[in-house]
Amino acid sequence: MRIASFNINGIKARLPRLKEWLEETRPAVACLQEIKTMDEGFPASEFEEIGYKAIWHGQKSFNGVAILADGTAPVETQRGLGIDGPKEGEGEQARYLEADVNGIRICNLYLPNGNPQPGPKFDYKLAWMERLRARMAELSAREKPTVVLGDFNVIPRDSDVWSVKAMQDDALMQPESRDAFFRMLGDGWTDAIGSLNPRGGVWTYWDYQAGAWQRDHGFRIDHLLLSPEAADRMVAAGVDKEYRGREKASDHTPVWVELTD
Repeated sequence: MRIASFNINGIKARLPRLKEWLEETRPAVACLQEIKTMDEGFPASEFEEIGYKAIWHGQKSFNGVAILADGTAPVETQRGLGIDGPKEGEGEQARYLEADVNGIRICNLYLPNGNPQPGPKFDYKLAWMERLRARMAELSAREKPTVVLGDFNVIPRDSDVWSVKAMQDDALMQPESRDAFFRMLGDGWTDAIGSLNPRGGVWTYWDYQAGAWQRDHGFRIDHLLLSPEAADRMVAAGVDKEYRGREKASDHTPVWVELTD
């Protein structure tokens, strides 16, 4: 059972590339981030045509997450984490969606970027991570196979970035961001890609600017965290790097984990 995550960076702009990836790799579950559309604009029929059923949590122009499942409808269990945005009166952003698919709890997230830091956006990022950790603790107590995945906007280790110096002032790499990420792992969760690539050097994001893709100036911010019950079933995990090099690609590439049925 392949479970994948893909920050699509605008589902309408990338729809041909997204359907191409789905049909070529056929994950059982595909979690999308930054769909950047209102709920009524989500192209569900496009996915139904190729056998995928979907649930989604949209937002105009920004954010937005969706869960697609091959041949079965995801059963939604939670929408949002109850964390309002950094601006007063902004309300909750569309960043979290949770569902059951074939006996696995799937938690799809688009964690706040946090820049510029320091400031309210960085404070929001850290508060969001604490609330996520609390939700993960609730899920862990169920002792059921659970995968928490998506764009975490955290570079966990120096070996997860092409240049530490280039990113040293970014919110993605601050000690507070990293500490919050590793506290989650310390609660018993497994970083699927990180655990299989202890030396690092695996990227999931390349900026559109300054020839980052052509120069392989990337970093790893898309993660799959597995509960002990899911980690026991892991047989492989990887990155579909080639999709970053295709025409009109997202600046992220898909990441995935395979669990035994």
